[in-house]
Amino acid sequence: MFKTMMKSKIHRARVTEGNLQYEGSITIDGALMEQADIIPYEQVQIYNVTNGERFTTYAIKGERDSGVMCVNGAAAHKARKDDIIIIATYASYDEKELATFEPKKVYVDEQNRSKSLLRLVN
Repeated sequence: MFKTMMKSKIHRARVTEGNLQYEGSITIDGALMEQADIIPYEQVQIYNVTNGERFTTYAIKGERDSGVMCVNGAAAHKARKDDIIIIATYASYDEKELATFEPKKVYVDEQNRSKSLLRLVN
């Protein structure tokens, strides 16, 4: 049996900009993507703490250590500059993988710099 689990998240990031004219996605600081184990074009769930919106899109790698969190395309209507968001990824794991499963949580400061990288333990 497979279980769908939270693979990783970037917690309480600040939206730095929006680009309605882009075709879609969210541009994320490349260093944060690496820490959260998110690869380019991977599906991500966005939870907007500021306004309660939730939406699905895909990740685009932004400049490393830039702090960029740019919501692109139609999703830019769901998150504005300075909104606080959570970016989450999920994956399916079998029972054997679950025995050692540890999701990653990346916490950021007001400039979207990593404060710490924590791993949850079951």
